[in-house]
Amino acid sequence: MIDYILLAILNGAVIGISRAINGRLSLAIGPFKASFWNHIIGFLFLASMLIVTGRFSFDVTTDIPIFTYLAGFFGALFVAVNSYVLPRVGATKAVLLVISGQMICSVLIDYKSGNILSILAQFFGVAIILLGVYLAKSSRSRHLKI
Repeated sequence: MIDYILLAILNGAVIGISRAINGRLSLAIGPFKASFWNHIIGFLFLASMLIVTGRFSFDVTTDIPIFTYLAGFFGALFVAVNSYVLPRVGATKAVLLVISGQMICSVLIDYKSGNILSILAQFFGVAIILLGVYLAKSSRSRHLKI
């Protein structure tokens, strides 16, 4: 289990680095072009990995609902929006706001479980993160006025 936890933490670090790099590229060429190149390079990497492992094929399974392929659309939208937002609000705030959005969506998805205490605790966690973003912003504003 510790391997998965460390892998998830490493993945979070890689995402943070990736967003910062793509945010810089976005300033130079625009968020949609930055997202485009991000996905082209990602496609080439994944295609290479599939070819090397011998698992490359274009078979589309009909056993799953067609809407599940929308994840690619949402992933591309995430990269484009994040590329636009990150250089404007900063890496820390962008990451915290993205995590807040993910937590809100997760709470709504988990709502079906009926565990009200857990849902309230999760919303409280989101509120604390948003409060931290607000305090960081107001603290920065006070320092700029001095």
